[in-house]
Amino acid sequence: MYFSVSTVFATLLALSSAASLEVPGTSPDRRNAMALEARGVNANRPVPTGACCVPATSLKEDVCSVNGQSGRCVPADVNNCDAALTCIEDSRLTCNPKVLERGRPKCRLSPGA
Repeated sequence: MYFSVSTVFATLLALSSAASLEVPGTSPDRRNAMALEARGVNANRPVPTGACCVPATSLKEDVCSVNGQSGRCVPADVNNCDAALTCIEDSRLTCNPKVLERGRPKCRLSPGA
């Protein structure tokens, strides 16, 4: 019995896809991370780079990057962003994991940071 190259390739592709499906018992954290990856880190909004988040587009707690570090878009008047949210590095934020804002822990600029 002979199989064409395309038949073998399609079979291998189907098997590899089936092998990568989520296994029952996988931790909820892993499932949540997979859900975020599937819809994009900011629900398909752009990831801001720089001191200010994208005006009229970025939402509170969106992921951003500033000075080569990851951060969050939060309301703070430290970078002269006018009406836009400010991108603050994670190291300068105080987060409350018990209070969620847009599905993420609520973070604000640490006092004196």
